[in-house]
Amino acid sequence: MLVGIKLHAHPTPEQKKVLSQWMGCARLIWNAKVDEELYHRTFANKYYPIGTYAPIDKKAAHFKSKELTPWLYDCPSQIIRNSATNWCNTYFNFMKGLCGRPKRKPKSDRGSIHLTRELFRFEHCSDGNIRLFIGSKTNNIGYLSFKKHANFNTPRSIYIRKERGRYSISFCYEDGFDGAGLKTNQQHLNDLRDESDEYLEQNTIGIDRGVAIPVQAGEKSFDYSEGQKKNLSESERYIKRLQRRLSRQTKGSNHRNETKSKLSKSQAKKANIRNDFAHQTSRAIVDGKETVIVLEDLKISNMTRRPAPQQNEAGQYLPNHASQKAGLNQAILNVGWHQIEVCISYKAHKEGKAVFKVAPHYTSQECAQCGYTHPDNRKTQSKFQCGQCEHADNADQNASMVIKKRAIRLIKDTGTVLSEKGVLMPFSDTGRGGKRQTNKAKSNVSRIQRSVKKEKIAA
Repeated sequence: MLVGIKLHAHPTPEQKKVLSQWMGCARLIWNAKVDEELYHRTFANKYYPIGTYAPIDKKAAHFKSKELTPWLYDCPSQIIRNSATNWCNTYFNFMKGLCGRPKRKPKSDRGSIHLTRELFRFEHCSDGNIRLFIGSKTNNIGYLSFKKHANFNTPRSIYIRKERGRYSISFCYEDGFDGAGLKTNQQHLNDLRDESDEYLEQNTIGIDRGVAIPVQAGEKSFDYSEGQKKNLSESERYIKRLQRRLSRQTKGSNHRNETKSKLSKSQAKKANIRNDFAHQTSRAIVDGKETVIVLEDLKISNMTRRPAPQQNEAGQYLPNHASQKAGLNQAILNVGWHQIEVCISYKAHKEGKAVFKVAPHYTSQECAQCGYTHPDNRKTQSKFQCGQCEHADNADQNASMVIKKRAIRLIKDTGTVLSEKGVLMPFSDTGRGGKRQTNKAKSNVSRIQRSVKKEKIAA
């Protein structure tokens, strides 16, 4: 199975200078290919026949010139080739609809280079340490120091990245684990339909994600530690102060660039805390005894969308509570719901466990005992009390049980289908059930003939 790893690198000042030059050359080739494609596309749209397109290739040798770009001769040719190849692969993915069109990369404190096997090698020393040699025989930076925190196999290629003045090495390698025998979610669903209700009740867990309590897994609650909350709060206050300072500084000045660097470091600190919480929480959930993990199909992008402005009949703008919505959006994004879902999904797949999603509608208002749904059932943020059966419980824990019961009911239903995103839904909700009516047959009569008939009838 393919596994990714990221290692912190510690280059010397001389190595930093050379790596920055190589990253600049790679960025130049990428931007040159973007400009070349734009020129060819504009020319083809203007002068070529319809259906004829400009050629897309991986050529980059014509960008090297002794007069215009002499610095490219100081960069290994493999880096130039890899940059053009990466652009070409990205463009082909754009043609397939997998990503957007490749754009120009601006000059900033960020950069990366793609190194294939010709430009690096891992050497195992007699004392057990591993050294990394970067470059070719005639053009190299020597051995690059890095911190190894886990064992890994030799990869086919690596990326050296620079961000906020820090360098890292990232790559993927085969860990030797055979993932061919792992079941897909559809295979898990087919097998679980034959299981008893008692088995599903014991081996299924519902995950409710919230703001006050980030993750509620059955009776277990997962929340940020006091130290993490303190660091997040301090970083948030520091970021606001830096943003006010940034708004008063002159664009392009050294003080403004320094403030931007401090901002990026503070944002990275918050991101590291969220990633750490997501990995630890997902690992604790996946290592549990349950074999079926159920999440809500949350549309996070829609939930964090900015409210639309409202106007009255006179054209005056009305209050739309944008500031309150902005605070809620920030609270949702600070928790990291999507990152938690991604970590749970890939870790559970490797452990051979199933991960499903169900519709999130009214999970906080439905009673887990009797199924009675009403907004008054949730008295406060943390208190739930059913208005019909008087069942009282923690609101998040009740929502977790509701998610679990919905999944069990859908799994046992033979009409349940699994969408591409892993969402359990009835067959009628897919748009092809019995409730949907077939479209009327279209007439073969042309528009002109129908208009002529209307004129005759009117006459």
